[in-house]
Amino acid sequence: MNSLKVAVVGAGYFAQLHHEAWMRMERVELAGICDLNAEAAEAAAKMHGVAAYTDVADMLAHTQPDLVDIVTPPPSHLAVIRICMDQKVAVICQKPFCRTPDEATEAVALSQEAGRFIAVHENFRFQPWYRKTRQLLDEKVLGQVYQITYRLRPGDGQGPDAYLARQPYFQKMPKLLIHETGVHWIDTFRYLFGNPTAVLADLRRLNPVIAGEDAGIVLFDLPNGVRGVLDGNRLADHAADNTRRTMGEMLIEGSDATLRLSGQGELWLRRHGRMEETQVPCDFVDTVFGGDCVFNLCAHVADHMLDGGELENEASDYLVVQRVERAAYQSTEKRCWIDVASCL
Repeated sequence: MNSLKVAVVGAGYFAQLHHEAWMRMERVELAGICDLNAEAAEAAAKMHGVAAYTDVADMLAHTQPDLVDIVTPPPSHLAVIRICMDQKVAVICQKPFCRTPDEATEAVALSQEAGRFIAVHENFRFQPWYRKTRQLLDEKVLGQVYQITYRLRPGDGQGPDAYLARQPYFQKMPKLLIHETGVHWIDTFRYLFGNPTAVLADLRRLNPVIAGEDAGIVLFDLPNGVRGVLDGNRLADHAADNTRRTMGEMLIEGSDATLRLSGQGELWLRRHGRMEETQVPCDFVDTVFGGDCVFNLCAHVADHMLDGGELENEASDYLVVQRVERAAYQSTEKRCWIDVASCL
């Protein structure tokens, strides 16, 4: 392919980041924006000089895209994927991927039947500090890794107005901390160390105005003896001038060194037995969400379609994240370790 035509389903808060990302790419044409909210679709389309639609099939018929980027909540995912696969159009689908693992499995089957890929828009692994961390791990800078600990502390979940400014549907989600947010680090942990094999979780709700859980601790058994810890609390914050930059802090402990991610997006390395830390260079765009991770993921998929680059997070591969998620909820209910393999 010499160029790529993209159509986007979604004109809400987060979809704006996708629209802007596609517009910045060379060899990519944003051909249309669709949303059930006609006013939102018109406003977004006008901003970027493209056509607006309220019907997905109508948009596909008129724009004939090579790729559809779905940036809508999970209840709409499977229906939109069906339309795209009927037309044999490749898809990027926002996370959480579909409402249930059964729906996600059906979406994968539709993709395989159509011979078109679905890539899950799991963008945290594309944040620059995690790409740099993966490089350091590949170079064995930390030696034998013992544990990765991530403290999720966005501080946006307090009070009766929690989440209403950006994503108000968070308040009504029956599962929040892991299903909506924690999957970012389930995927990031597996990007860094491989797929978790077992999970122990204790999840709870602190803010009574929301339906789902907003705090908890999850332990992961990861390959090669690595232990993962996700310590999440959406009400508490962390030291950062922008708590949404990293949404928390990470510590990876190894035999030769310890690596720390601060809320400023800085990586700090401390050699075993020493007091001082050394900053690891990690350049990123700080004016866009998550170090420009939305652009990075979209560009990754564009590179796959245009130049044949490797594709990360195909939906068939991403299903393991949902099995780990299911294990976390089962573990909380049963108060014991759960083998991921049992959550098919």
